[in-house]
Amino acid sequence: MVDKYKLFTWSVSLYSGKARAYLIKQHIDFEDISPADPHYEAHIRPAIGRWIIPVMQTPEGEIVQDGTDIIDWFESRGMARLPAYPQTPKHLIASLIMEMFGGEGMLRPAMHYRWNFDADNLDFILQQFGLFALPQVPPAERRDMALHAAGRMRKAAVMFGVTPETAPHIEAAYEEMMAEFDAHFATHPYLLGGAPTIGDYGLFASLYAHLGRDPHPLRMMQEKAQMLFRWTERMRNPSADMVEFLNQAETLLAADAIPDTLKILLRRVASDYLPEIQAMVAMSNEWLVANRPAENEVVGGQSLGRGLGMCSFDWRGQKLEVMVMPYRTFMLQRIQDAYDGLDAESQEAVDTLLAQTGLSAILTTRSMRRVERRNHREVWA
Repeated sequence: MVDKYKLFTWSVSLYSGKARAYLIKQHIDFEDISPADPHYEAHIRPAIGRWIIPVMQTPEGEIVQDGTDIIDWFESRGMARLPAYPQTPKHLIASLIMEMFGGEGMLRPAMHYRWNFDADNLDFILQQFGLFALPQVPPAERRDMALHAAGRMRKAAVMFGVTPETAPHIEAAYEEMMAEFDAHFATHPYLLGGAPTIGDYGLFASLYAHLGRDPHPLRMMQEKAQMLFRWTERMRNPSADMVEFLNQAETLLAADAIPDTLKILLRRVASDYLPEIQAMVAMSNEWLVANRPAENEVVGGQSLGRGLGMCSFDWRGQKLEVMVMPYRTFMLQRIQDAYDGLDAESQEAVDTLLAQTGLSAILTTRSMRRVERRNHREVWA
């Protein structure tokens, strides 16, 4: 038994930020613990079968792995102070799209700005990685060990399409995106008004640990997108923290409204991530025909890779080669399942929004087999 919720995370971890922000905003009493804690190795890792974060252990001892699963654990029990899932159709679908984009579609800038600016970032990153992974090791030794791990992460960045050839295009796209986020958060505290939704938590994954905390991109954000930076502060504050919006209550926009600034961000998803989704699902479907995995078979096998292979697509005049990770199919299904559960009138309203923002294909780009989360893993349903 444990006394309170235990969240095993690193501050440097992209996906950890999503779960941590949710617990903070819901005023849930929890301990933020490094997986270097002996309890993780003795109890958590054997239970989930691998080293991975974030992981939550409840006061009753139940273990939940994955940021989305952690959020849904509380939501399904009615424990949310500020429910993450909007009840109106356009708000719900827009929020789920931004959740997927934040956690998956923004990995290129997140990885690029972390690993390709050593003059600004490297000392900080090595100190932080070493501190969280090996707090019991002397600082000089921690740095050497962290340097070895950093080499692996640089190689992983290539799997997301980060190369010397794509770098200028990643930077141009991110600077445009920062300006679009900044414009939205200049007029709205969160994506959909005065309260965070699942879309905010998903975006926080990339926009904090990598892009809002590492020195080089943090300075960029502070200099070029101050209202976006304020949103990152707001997302890790248990209070409303809306001094810029004194008359804004902690409620969503009325009448299922989607402001023009959010439509611009949805168009960004269409231009910068939809081609990748389509290429990924096409390759995954080909793989499924050729390999015919058994029901409940772990996606990608028992390794930590969680990938099927590579796919290619055109992006900003570049041919990108990226790893196909079916966890993204799981995230895409969340959007499609929510849409499929709407009534005809609500679906029509969503159809109009997606047509206006170039995202209609997000509903028709479907995997031949579902990806589900069971026993802390992605499996073929």
